[in-house]
Amino acid sequence: MIKRDYYLNELIRKKENGLTKVITGLRRCGKSFMLFDIYIQYLKEHGVSDDHIIALQLDDIQNQRYWNPNELDKYIRNSIINDDKTTYVFIDEIQFVKDVDNPYLKGSKIGFVDVVLGIMKIKKVDLYVTGSNSEMLSQNILTKFRGKGDQVHISPLSYKEFYSAYEGDKSLAWNEYITYGGMPYVMSLNDYSDKSNYLKNLFEEIYLKDIMDNNDIRKDESVINDLLNIISSSVGSLTNPSKLSKTFKSVKNTTVSSVTIEKYLNCFINSFLVEKAKRYDIKGKKYIESPYKYYFTDIGLRNARMNFSEIEETHIMENIIYNEIRNRGYNVDVGIVEYNYRDNEGKSQRKQLEVDFVCNKGNDRLYIQSAFVIPDKDKLEQETRGMIRIEDSFKKIVVLKDKIVPRKDENGIIFVGIEEFLLNNKYTD
Repeated sequence: MIKRDYYLNELIRKKENGLTKVITGLRRCGKSFMLFDIYIQYLKEHGVSDDHIIALQLDDIQNQRYWNPNELDKYIRNSIINDDKTTYVFIDEIQFVKDVDNPYLKGSKIGFVDVVLGIMKIKKVDLYVTGSNSEMLSQNILTKFRGKGDQVHISPLSYKEFYSAYEGDKSLAWNEYITYGGMPYVMSLNDYSDKSNYLKNLFEEIYLKDIMDNNDIRKDESVINDLLNIISSSVGSLTNPSKLSKTFKSVKNTTVSSVTIEKYLNCFINSFLVEKAKRYDIKGKKYIESPYKYYFTDIGLRNARMNFSEIEETHIMENIIYNEIRNRGYNVDVGIVEYNYRDNEGKSQRKQLEVDFVCNKGNDRLYIQSAFVIPDKDKLEQETRGMIRIEDSFKKIVVLKDKIVPRKDENGIIFVGIEEFLLNNKYTD
């Protein structure tokens, strides 16, 4: 069993807080295992009896009758034991619940939100629901829960989780992680071709199918595929719908509007397949509307999309660092530092320098640069000149590919190797 203590502690912390725990995340990333194996086992070990646990997995065909919200509500209410002990209710993949006509009010519908709100009115009930479609769960769903929703987002395995369960030569763990990523089931496969085939099938048969079916866009399947290929091959590159529209025109000789491309990019984001990082002007303290960077939630899925033919470690490392910081609870933007200088002719010029990540959590902030290698002083100056011009005292970190002894330079910038950074939270705490 792979320990996922961060998420277990989050669930324990939110236990019986009077809110519906909404567990979101990419399909097959371990949400169900987290709840139905790890968390329920924890409850049992702490005195909760089986008859006070109601667990229903809606992606099981045997439970399809409960896709009807009326049937789901009836089943849960009939299963609750009315005593002075808390009953824990788990509904897995709640997006399978369909809206149905309200038999008592013509023209109105009943859906899973109504079921959740009804169950929350029952005393001594602690409710948990999971979902794999962020559009379904993010369009004011917590608002629709009338302030009674609390989200816990679960990601694929972090490198630390992967490393702790890796049974091979630990010196090979990094190379395997940057190739096959952190989808939990991949770790149970021994043959590399099996790992590759699993990830490729997962992308095609689950994610791509879900994206097109959930958004009714199967008519544009070729555009969806081309767009996925483009962003997969340009991880960490600045782009926007307008630029991508021009790419379709010049490379594919196809006209696809920027509005359509933005819609499809949002479909990828809403399925938790990718995330969008905005640009932030650090000195100006404002967001720059465009362009953006797109990162894959799991690097193995990104590689599978490219048929494992474009494994460029520099961009992959940047993607992994982004995911790691997000997993540690930070909001992450791409940083811009503007400064003025005079050129050789004495003319005033303005230049923009990029800091890979501006990371915010509450009142805390840190800056991170993914540098891969720094072979000489010129490269060192290139990687740190943006950070040096930041005039605040927040922590600044440069992450390198090689294993090095962590150090801090005269500018207060910390230099650390990628594995050391990923395996130790102390650098961001």
